[in-house]
Amino acid sequence: MPCRSSRWAYNGAVTPVDWYTVEQLPWPADWPSLFGHAAPLIVEVGFGSGLFLAHLAQSHPEANVIGVEISIPALRNAARKVARRGLGNVLLLHAQAAAVFHALCRPASVAAVVINFPDPWPKKDHKARRLIDDTFLGLLATRLPPGAMLDIATDHADYADQIAACLGRSPHFESRSGAAFVFDDPGRVPTKYERVAVAEGRRPRYFPWRRNDAPADDRFPIPQELPMPHVVLRAPVDLAEIGRRFQPGVIELDATRVRYVEAYQSLGDGKLLIETYINEDPILQRIGLEMRPRAGGEVVIALAEVGFPRPTPGVHLAIYHLVQWLRDTFPATVVVSTTLQVGHADRPQ
Repeated sequence: MPCRSSRWAYNGAVTPVDWYTVEQLPWPADWPSLFGHAAPLIVEVGFGSGLFLAHLAQSHPEANVIGVEISIPALRNAARKVARRGLGNVLLLHAQAAAVFHALCRPASVAAVVINFPDPWPKKDHKARRLIDDTFLGLLATRLPPGAMLDIATDHADYADQIAACLGRSPHFESRSGAAFVFDDPGRVPTKYERVAVAEGRRPRYFPWRRNDAPADDRFPIPQELPMPHVVLRAPVDLAEIGRRFQPGVIELDATRVRYVEAYQSLGDGKLLIETYINEDPILQRIGLEMRPRAGGEVVIALAEVGFPRPTPGVHLAIYHLVQWLRDTFPATVVVSTTLQVGHADRPQ
């Protein structure tokens, strides 16, 4: 299985520490295989320097601990701490939290979640980017079984009010302290950021909550993968002309947004690569749609093997609309064969 790997040497020994992306792992992930054994799953979101994460793993050797972070420097720092302490029960993910829970975690599979000082996005126009809202708590409610712990910490007063309001109206969580939040968390190992916040006079709020017994409707199914998309067609023009006529554009259907960015042509074999962004909540993919010539004057449109592309419904939709554009722009275009699982106008003629 492909993974990013960093190797750190301590006392002459070299210890491999891996981190993964959502695109690299099966949906849902096979955590026992990744860790080498089955154990309760604890997830820390936004581990920063990794100090709290390492302590969490040391304090819970009976658990498999996942650290989720979007910062590459933070991943490197945490990897060093994990390797230095010889922690075999930690796995690091370079990912957005919502994508991890939505795509990688089965319902009721996570024993505890810790969210330490999430980005408060303090600007008024940026508040919609905050992690903790009603939708995210609804997602967590499907991944946490009754009794599972949820711990959140923030030093941002406005964000604390938002978190308290969201938790207070959620039917799926209850406070372990009897209050929305507390100002002290005895026994807690402070994070690096937490120490800075306190030193600068900001008082953190701690939210010790738990998942209650209320059933949650699973509105967050594991993302679906389809067969690899593949379309063969005959067009009345060559790929160079198709590339010249290409225009960037956006297609939106339900919760899927496809953005065609640019067309690039190979100097070697003349094939085209269409740079494309596909946003299917919670997965965002930057992919290449490949158009290559083959014998007999036919053109093959497929998913380019760049990075770790996944053949999601959004990818099929992107190729479908690319084919439709070709047929609209060059009416003599004929679809010879297709594996697309979307629409009807993509059928062979």
